[in-house]
Amino acid sequence: MIIVEKERIADIPVLHVAKQDIWKEVSPLVIFIHGFGSAKEHNLHYAYLLAEKGFRVILPDVAWHGEREEGLKESQLLNHFWPIVVQTIDELAVIKDELLTRKLIDPTKIGVAGTSLGGIVTNGALAVYDWIHAAVSLMGNPAYLDYAKLQLETIQKHNPNFTISDEESERQMALISKYDLSLQPEKLAGRPLLFWHGAKDPIVPYTFAYKFYESIRPAYEQNKLEFILDTRAEHKVSRYGLIQTAEWFAKHLSRVGQNT
Repeated sequence: MIIVEKERIADIPVLHVAKQDIWKEVSPLVIFIHGFGSAKEHNLHYAYLLAEKGFRVILPDVAWHGEREEGLKESQLLNHFWPIVVQTIDELAVIKDELLTRKLIDPTKIGVAGTSLGGIVTNGALAVYDWIHAAVSLMGNPAYLDYAKLQLETIQKHNPNFTISDEESERQMALISKYDLSLQPEKLAGRPLLFWHGAKDPIVPYTFAYKFYESIRPAYEQNKLEFILDTRAEHKVSRYGLIQTAEWFAKHLSRVGQNT
């Protein structure tokens, strides 16, 4: 039986998912982050497949989403995009530390994954945390500065009256630069990383992630780095992408000798 419990970790609303027989045991952990405008409940299918393979899974609501939403319009929420990303990266450490205190996770078996905004968070987290041992970026982007510039250009194109001061733009770029994995690929240190992306994605173009993947591939061990490009997909992960996410963590994060 798989248990799904609603709880709070340091005031962060989360869904806690794991098999009943390991609920109180030390187990490998995957933190899975939802996309922009979504909520933790929308990714339970990922959690179920991961829990079946013996993982403890935490699905948090990111700031201004799900149980934490404050009634903002999408345009208002978009103004908070990068602060949400940075806050979520900070909160990953809070979740990890709380579960360690509760003696529920193996500190050598921790994975992070997410879709869209969650995939972007995943890449940024790899730039600042060495305790993440494997990761999956679904429709994510490691090139924070380049993507922020594209976002700004897109907003200005569709909203001619939108303005942002040079000072504010520089402040935002300074905020996110230390999380830009494309500027510091050495931080990966060969950790297993899977990218999934739709070739027709109009929201988070795959080219940023693919360019990064191509640049780091020569330094990687075989089978520890993969890029799945779905030539028909837009901004929605396929069932194949879902299954490969679970398989990736089963391959790179399971307990030694565990039958998955």
